[in-house]
This record gives sequence, structure tokens and C-alpha cells, in this order.
Amino acid sequence: MKLSIRNVLSTLAILISGVTIASAQTSDSLPSAEDVVAKMMQLDAQRQSELTGYTAIRHYAAVNKKRHAEMLVRVSCDSTGAKEFTIVSEEGSGSIRKHVFHKLLSEETEASRRGTRSGTRLIPDNYQFQLVGRETLETGPAYVLSVVPKTQNKYLIDGKIWVDANDYSIVRIEGQPAKNPSFWVRSVHFVHTYQKVDQFWFASSTRTTSEIRIFGESELTIENSDYTLKPPADRMAEANEQARLVR
Repeated sequence: MKLSIRNVLSTLAILISGVTIASAQTSDSLPSAEDVVAKMMQLDAQRQSELTGYTAIRHYAAVNKKRHAEMLVRVSCDSTGAKEFTIVSEEGSGSIRKHVFHKLLSEETEASRRGTRSGTRLIPDNYQFQLVGRETLETGPAYVLSVVPKTQNKYLIDGKIWVDANDYSIVRIEGQPAKNPSFWVRSVHFVHTYQKVDQFWFASSTRTTSEIRIFGESELTIENSDYTLKPPADRMAEANEQARLVR
């Protein structure tokens, strides 16, 4: 349990299920993978420049036939993407909480730092992209692209991404780690979905299933909620000044 979930979710931390319905689109009516990825990167950079940070609540739950644990965490992310976590409550297996949940928080905190993000992003430097179709999710129409990592790195993924056809944000990721995270893990599969808050897309849920030697099938779920955007610096300065004058 310790080896599998910790490493699998490290992949997802660096980098978060809707029902899909295939649409009848022909290949020549679709843009190229290069065009989709270029627009995805362009608009992502624009949104990131406008994002001043956010807070959210995250719920972790891990279970197999023998153990169960849960943890509630408050997430705070600043304008650079750096994250801080505050544990609100936790219960269940002490081993899972110590070796899985707490380790995940530590690794995601480190992964969110500016210097460690570029090597794991979904960009052409790290992946080969191929457009495989167009589908309609609960979030709307989306382009479906296969992603193949250029290096066998456990922090990269091998699978598919769904890119919103209107604003070119990634709204779903499904697949497995590019490199088996452990001898003890025979198969890993995850689904990572996103939700829209104003013009930004944030992690909604992550569901991971792993077939683990000795433990058998294990499941880990992460649910995110209560996103609140931080106001721009000028608005915060104005509010602070008004509060000072009132005092």
C-alpha cells in the first residue's frame, strides 16, 4: 500500500470522471494535434498570468480489503503555483495516513515549486501528442489526444487527455504512470478530472486503482471542493488601506 499509492499519487500531484459520448466527427474536420497543443499552452500561460492564487478543501480516502483512512486538508496556492497544506482532520489507519497521505502532501508541496514543474508538464518537451478524436463530456465538447512520454519517468503519464474545445484547458486525464512505480504494483489506472471556477480550471477528483502484491486491489480517491479565488494584489492593497482608515 505504501509503495504503490504514494508513488502513483506523486505522479498525479505534479501534474487531479465524467461520462464521455463519442461524436461523429471525421478526421479532416478536426484541427491538428500541434494546433490544439499550441493553443492549450498559449491560453494556459495567459490564465496563469491572471491567476493570483486560490484556496480549496481536499478530501483523501484510501481503502483496500484490510485498511481504510481519510484525511481533510485545506489547500492554499499562491500566484506562482506554490502550495501549502493544513490538515483539518484525519482518521483511520495510522500507517496509511503517515506513509501515504502525509507523504503525498510533502511531495506535492515540493513539486509545486517553480523549479520542479517544467519537467513534468504536459508540453511537447516532455510528450508526443496525437489527436485521436473529439468527444462530449459533462463539461462540453473536447478534443481527445493520446500522450506518450519521451522518457520513462514515473512522474510522467502514458494515456489520454481531454482538452476543452472552447478554451483549450485540460478537463480530464486518464491512463497510467509511464514507468511502473514499484515491483509490488502489477497494474495502475487513474482518472483525473477538472472543474471550472470563473475562467480557471482546477482539479476536481482523482480516482486511482492499483493491483498490489499481497494487498490485492486498492483504491485511492481525492475530492476537491470549495474553491475560492484570491483577489488581485491591487484589490487586496485597497482593502487593507480601507481597513486601516476605518481603524
